[in-house]
Amino acid sequence: MVSVPSPGGARAMARCDVLGVAPFSDLPDALYRGYLTPAHRAAVDQVGSWMVEAGMTVALDPAANLVGRYSGTIDDAPALVIGSHLDSVRDGGCYDGPLGVMLGIECVAALHAQGRHLPFPIEIYGFGDEEGSRFPAAMLTSRAVAGTLEADLLAIHDADDISFTTALRLFNADYASVCNGRAFEVSDRSQLGVTSFHQARRPAGSTLAYLEAHIEQGPVLEAEGLAVGTVTGIAAQLRYRVEVRGTAGHAGTTSMPLRRDALAGAAEMLLAVEAIARADASDLVATVGAIEALPGAANVIPGRVHFTLDVRAGDAARRDAAAEAMLDRFHTIADTRGLDFAIERVHDLPASPCDAALMDLLDAATLAAGQPVRRLVSGAGHDAMVMAALCPTAMLFLRCEGGISHNPAEQVAPADAEVALAVMLGFIERLGAAYGG
Repeated sequence: MVSVPSPGGARAMARCDVLGVAPFSDLPDALYRGYLTPAHRAAVDQVGSWMVEAGMTVALDPAANLVGRYSGTIDDAPALVIGSHLDSVRDGGCYDGPLGVMLGIECVAALHAQGRHLPFPIEIYGFGDEEGSRFPAAMLTSRAVAGTLEADLLAIHDADDISFTTALRLFNADYASVCNGRAFEVSDRSQLGVTSFHQARRPAGSTLAYLEAHIEQGPVLEAEGLAVGTVTGIAAQLRYRVEVRGTAGHAGTTSMPLRRDALAGAAEMLLAVEAIARADASDLVATVGAIEALPGAANVIPGRVHFTLDVRAGDAARRDAAAEAMLDRFHTIADTRGLDFAIERVHDLPASPCDAALMDLLDAATLAAGQPVRRLVSGAGHDAMVMAALCPTAMLFLRCEGGISHNPAEQVAPADAEVALAVMLGFIERLGAAYGG
């Protein structure tokens, strides 16, 4: 039996800590919980049990999302969905994703303890895949729920060449083998398969709103001494894969004027990216997060380089203008150095504004919790941006120490989690009143 503190924000955090180690991690000495792995299966089982304790009925949907439902007083009323993700990056932190799920469970637990139900049902989603840390596509499961999934699931394989089809089948079989006798039973496990994956889509009109609490993953709230902030929207994102081609040659015999050094050209391109992003003097950010030089020998001039380019801004037009300026500079640098290059756009996500009325409810709940109101843009992507295609969305950010995330050093103050819980409960109360309850 897992031992955790009494109900509230502290318990939500303690449960995230529990999920940070085996069997809820696929690595022995660090946190990694990939979608459809044994650690994911164990987390679904454990979190589902916590949902039952909070008064919910629990099921897996056809995309292996964990869903807890707390009934409302009006038959067939659309549900308030509260959610975030259960998967993690490799060597990640405990709170990125799961804290939003645990705080949602605490909201229901608080209502259940008082014997209260809202006019609408509340459904807590533990999305299986947001990070894309196992398969080369992110937010697969929330996209299935929102009905926007276009990826060819049959073509997807992980780094170990395990197909998505096989992973889903193994998860189904393994989960079935441990489910009997647990605190909840999953119906229709045979429906977990690629052919039925899209059936995770929520029916039209079944969702009133979506609320997600998440650590900020940035330094703004900490710098301003604030526990929480209302998210105005999620930045537009562009991602490219770039290849620079020169001529490989002997490092000791090819004179400098005769070189077509792909790495030197790529280095100049990277500095141009930084210069253009800095000059914009806005919320625009640009990142080269991965680079590979080939053939990769100490005594060979690099003849080929691959790197990624990620450009984000709250405004899509500003993002696009900056990206175009960067690509123009790449052309100029390549021409000057006698290099060839190719660019592939691999990711294009529009800005996703949060709903104005829901933001006002969050602000009012924040003030009622004794906290000043702060609105800010999210530079990181979240399931909320996908769910916006389904229903109005709102996001609440929690302060995280040093703005650190995707890192074992990720930290949240228990007092901030208590504030976030109070704000979420206040939001639910106000949404219930606005709905007619």
